[in-house]
Amino acid sequence: MIQSIAIILIVGIVGSMVLKRISLPGLLGMMIMGVLIGPYGFDLLDVSIMDNAVDIRMMALIVILLRAGLGLNKEVLKSVGTVAIKMSAIPCLLEGFTVTVVAYYILDLPMVEAGMLGFIIAAVSPAVIVPSMLHLKEKGWGMDKGIPVIVLAGASVDDVFAITLFTAFLGMGLKARGSIALQIGLIPLQIVAGIVLGLVVSYLLYKIFKMRKVTLSSEQRMTFVVVAAFAILIIGERYHIAGLLGIMTVGFVLLEKSPEIASKLEGQLGKVWFFAQIFLFVLIGAQVDIYVAWQAGLAGIMIIACGLIARITGVFISLHGSALNHKEKLFCAIAYTPKATVQAAIGGIPLAMGIASGAVILAIAVLAVMVTAPLGAIGIHAFAPRLLKK
Repeated sequence: MIQSIAIILIVGIVGSMVLKRISLPGLLGMMIMGVLIGPYGFDLLDVSIMDNAVDIRMMALIVILLRAGLGLNKEVLKSVGTVAIKMSAIPCLLEGFTVTVVAYYILDLPMVEAGMLGFIIAAVSPAVIVPSMLHLKEKGWGMDKGIPVIVLAGASVDDVFAITLFTAFLGMGLKARGSIALQIGLIPLQIVAGIVLGLVVSYLLYKIFKMRKVTLSSEQRMTFVVVAAFAILIIGERYHIAGLLGIMTVGFVLLEKSPEIASKLEGQLGKVWFFAQIFLFVLIGAQVDIYVAWQAGLAGIMIIACGLIARITGVFISLHGSALNHKEKLFCAIAYTPKATVQAAIGGIPLAMGIASGAVILAIAVLAVMVTAPLGAIGIHAFAPRLLKK
């Protein structure tokens, strides 16, 4: 395992450096190197690393979500709140149901199995979007109208809709009880529960940090915050609430309660992120089976393209009446296209559960990652200077 860790770190740094030299996002280089060294490439990684890849990626994702929360300014969030709420639901639902209908007709899938595919594909990737938006925030691109914040807030909830509806269709496919209408109705409750959990945990953390009789170092504070984030994630998965949103809430509340502590935490997490991002993106690449993706063929490309058109339409609908101009709306549409994390995590579940079209679903999910993750990442970095104000 130690050898595999060393390989991941070396190839991740090299891949990032090479891509940055040709003005492309470093995360794309890490993903490409992951494909090359993964089990579907030269197979250089230890089996134990791949067996635990989901947990390793999730730990890296927790770091970036905490950083995102620590960077959410209350006033900016207030100004974009309504728009962010629409961005969290409309694009995802439009894309998910569009892919469902298109897959039903093109692939002749049963409607329930087409629905599973629809909402696997519909989820955007926080792993790609969040660090990209934080980079734009640091550089000041689009912050006059809070555009990175809109995309950050929307993307963190988008996955709640996608995963919930995927679970509903999967349950129907496995003859479990419960209707789609009921699952959709539970989504607001899951979101609110995630926020409340984050508020409770962040309040407890703040009280611990402010105890007069206990003096904590910056490192100890960071340990408390990270462990608390793990606890939120575990509770969220167990009780089906929006744990990722709860983790962002912790950072947001700590920034409001104590900017000084939040600033130190953000600085430390920034250092951790240097290593965490390498594992996150290299292991995402390592999960990509290019042979499975090839099987999806032209039909898979058509389905993904129809879904992206629906998502982009959803973004423009969500931003209608906002203060954003046409260029800024176009940028938001581009920023909302990358897929990676969720597809890698749940794309193989229907196959593992014995769903008849599970292999087809997995192939198209993998193809979606291969097409949208690099194009989305490149699009964000290439078009931000052209479409946004600094």
